[in-house]
Formats: sequence, structure tokens, C-alpha cells
Amino acid sequence: MSKNSLYLMIFKLTRFYRTSSNIIPIMKSIALLLLLFGSSLCVDALAPEVHDPVMARGEDGRYYMFSTGMGVSVQSSADLKDWQREKPVLAKAPAWAVDTVPGYKGHTWAPDIYYHNGLWHLYYSCSTFGKNGSAIGHAVNKTLDPASPVFEWVDKGVVIVSHRNVDNWNAIDPNVIVGDNGRVWMTYGSFWDGIQLVELSADDMQTPLSEPVTIARRKAVGVPQLAEFHAEKGVDAGDNAIEAPFIYRRDGYYYLFVSHDYCCRGEKSTYKTVYGRSKDIQGPYYDKDGRRMDIGGGTYLFGPDDKSFGIGHCSVYDFDSRTMFFAHAYDKASNGKPRLFMSELEFDNDGWIVQGK
Repeated sequence: MSKNSLYLMIFKLTRFYRTSSNIIPIMKSIALLLLLFGSSLCVDALAPEVHDPVMARGEDGRYYMFSTGMGVSVQSSADLKDWQREKPVLAKAPAWAVDTVPGYKGHTWAPDIYYHNGLWHLYYSCSTFGKNGSAIGHAVNKTLDPASPVFEWVDKGVVIVSHRNVDNWNAIDPNVIVGDNGRVWMTYGSFWDGIQLVELSADDMQTPLSEPVTIARRKAVGVPQLAEFHAEKGVDAGDNAIEAPFIYRRDGYYYLFVSHDYCCRGEKSTYKTVYGRSKDIQGPYYDKDGRRMDIGGGTYLFGPDDKSFGIGHCSVYDFDSRTMFFAHAYDKASNGKPRLFMSELEFDNDGWIVQGK
């Protein structure tokens, strides 16, 4: 039964109820209809199931959402409410990634999308759960509109690789931004020594020009001094629960959003989104209380509440004069499934985020 049919039936029963003296059977009928079909109404009203969403407004005016999935999942919408599936970015797992990352078979994580110099640049993560032998790849397209004759994703290969027992950072969760001076930066990382920042070539938006530098971390359990932790190569810092960076520029500040605690555990997920800001994209980033994010700081923004077990892995954009926050939330109404979370962000006179809508 469709929603419209159900509503029409309830309406007719209600009208009959107003003219009938025997209301008990009628009310029972309405209750039975809601019991039988109410769950489908709830499902229709739920946000789409998604992990690690990023957004872009395409040439056709539609919103395109890229997220974790086989070959990078894609959905599109005209209004950010009703979504339809599109073909994935990667038709098959890139050979270079299969050869580079043991265990990677095409399930591709945490993409990022960025438009620059006439091309859409999509960055994606190739990894396996709980290991830092990972790689970030790069694909380009002239348009996001699948109906365009020039629509074609072209994989450009590897950006950066992390190696187990060698690198104390993890090459996943990329986010790319072009700074005020035209320099291109990619922030990425998860757990181990926290969130990294590296400069990329402005020519190809891909070649690293610097060694990665840690711009946000949490103190790892069992490591008493952060300086010692940072200097010790190859240490497994699995308790440094921070990941999913995103940098957003506004009014002379760079805002760094990251996720604390644990994703991907359904009802046991504890994801929280925190943020800080800096005048310099290279940091240091400070939270609202003046704590540096590279020594554990971060102002709380979203997290577990009465509807969600956790909210994190965010992206932030200016759409139609509104600053929009997107993330995934582990939804209590559907037993912890990850669903799209949206909020409009508002800022106070000092540039700090206040209650969103």
C-alpha cells in the first residue's frame, strides 16, 4: 500500500467515525492500519543510509553525494531530501591499489570531492579495517552530470601511501583545499599519530611536495609524553581515536573538523565531531577554550543524542548562502544504521559555531 492510499483510507474512516455512533470498530481499524503500515511510513521518512558523505553541486543543479562503498558510492538529489542511486565512480578496483594495499578488493572508503581549474577532483581511500597499510587515490571528471557527453571518471592513480610498521600515520580520509595563496593542501589520517597535513602540487593536484605534519591528535593511552609519541616511528597508537578531517574556510579562518572516538560499530558507535580553527592552514588549530588540537583539543559540536548513537565523519559547505554540515549518524530508530545527518551551522560574532538547525 502506498502512503497516499493509506492516508486516503484513514481519512475516509475518520469521516465515517464523525457520522457514526459505533466508533469502537472504526478506531480499531485505524489503529490496525497504522500498525500494519506505519513502519513503512517511518522508513520512507528516514534519511538515506550512507557512510562518510561529501557533497557537491553539479552543473545540472543537482546535489551529488559521494560516500564509502564499492568503487565509491554516488547518490544525487534535487532538494537534499529525495535521493537516487548513481553509478559508482570506479567501475572496478584500480590495479595499482590492489597491488599496493593487501586485502583491498574495491570497497573504497571516505572520498572527498573538490572542483578546481575546470575539473572535479575526487580523492578516495583504499585500506582494510584496523591496519595502516593504506593508500589515497585520485580521479578526475569534467562534470558531475551523468547525462553529459563529456562525463567520464579517469583514475589518476596514487597520491600517498602509508606502510605498516614504517609510517606512524594512516593514509585514509582525505580532504583537499586550496589556500588563499593558491597552494594546495591535503589533510588526512586516522588513529596512529593523528591527523596529517601535506602540500600537493598545484599542477596535478596529486604529487606531495612536503612531508606530512601532524595537526590534530589525541593523547594515546600508555604514552605519557606526546613529544616522545610523535618521535617514535612505527608505534601502534590504536587508542589515539581521531580521524576524518575536513577543513572549511570562512572569514579569514580555517576551521578543522575531526571525529573523535569510534565509528562503524552500529549501536556501540561513539562518534563525536569536534573542531578548532586557525588563521594559518598549517596551524596550530585552537578550540574555543584555547587548547591546541595537536595536543588533544577540540570544541564539541555533535555526538550521541536522543536520536543517534554517534555523529561524525563530516563535511561542510556553503550552499545558497547557508553553511551546511553533513555527516553520518548511527540512527537509534534503525538499530544503529549509518544515515545522512544534516544541519545548518550558525556562527556568533566571534566566529565560533552556535546551535545549528
